Amino acid sequence: MQIISGTTDFVIGEATAVAIGKFDGLHLGHRKLLGEILRQKEDGMKATVFTFDPSPEVFFGMNPSRELSTKEEKRELFREIGIDILVEFPFNKETAAITPEDFIVDILCRRMNAKFVAAGTDLSFGAKGKGNFALLSSLGRHMGFETCKINKIERNGKIISSTLIRGLVEEGNMEEAAACLGAPYKITGKIVHGRALGRRIGIPTLNQTPPVDKLLPPFGVYYSEVRTEGKLFKGITNIGIKPTVTNDKQVTVETSLYNFSGDLYGETAEVSLLTFRRPEMRFSGVAELKKTMEKDIRAGEIYHGLSEIR
Repeated sequence: MQIISGTTDFVIGEATAVAIGKFDGLHLGHRKLLGEILRQKEDGMKATVFTFDPSPEVFFGMNPSRELSTKEEKRELFREIGIDILVEFPFNKETAAITPEDFIVDILCRRMNAKFVAAGTDLSFGAKGKGNFALLSSLGRHMGFETCKINKIERNGKIISSTLIRGLVEEGNMEEAAACLGAPYKITGKIVHGRALGRRIGIPTLNQTPPVDKLLPPFGVYYSEVRTEGKLFKGITNIGIKPTVTNDKQVTVETSLYNFSGDLYGETAEVSLLTFRRPEMRFSGVAELKKTMEKDIRAGEIYHGLSEIR
């Protein structure tokens, strides 16, 4: 996948099918939208995503800075589904002032060589967000590109959106978040050295420091799956500040894999949070912490079908 980032000075030579959006979380609505441009690859177009970096909402302070997907996670998701070109267009005072008409003529047509453009019904672009799908469609007929409007997807009477999913994650409702995303909620990051307490008490963990812009669910323990080095492992993950053993308030993601031994330091791990088990707790000491962790692991093995209930 080609990534065009940090510049407004580019020209794409091949004909493109473009999807416009923020794509935070890459939920079912986004996947429907991207499916339309992926189909255009059969006609020789390059499946291309256009998104602003940062998003207008973040730039103008209208949204929390923590997002469902970090930039790196979005890039990997786009690669996985087969996007050819990703444009992360700089959003600043100058680009925010581009008129809707200039956005279409200069960016979509001249720079991106768009022949097909798909967007949601709530599309807005150009200065003060005055551009909409009606303008895109109208100018598209004159500029020689086809447009496709993608309607929202509903679940249980609610429109699936990044805002809805953000609320589900903040509640710790990982099952419903996964249903709206079309996949479990993930935290991706490098495996780093921790305090080695888990190894000393016989329960080694994979330690990650989550990105500061990543939205985290409530602190606590989750049944999980981990993908790293091309392999999938089952485990149990604790997210929090480890109040029993430290006072530094550093948030960490620690995952214990069942029946695993090996050295994964420095590798990138993708942790999928499946189900919330319990909130983070302060214990009287390491002995009580170990006893509870062993119960968590036992429950996790049963959850994952790796052990029978006794």
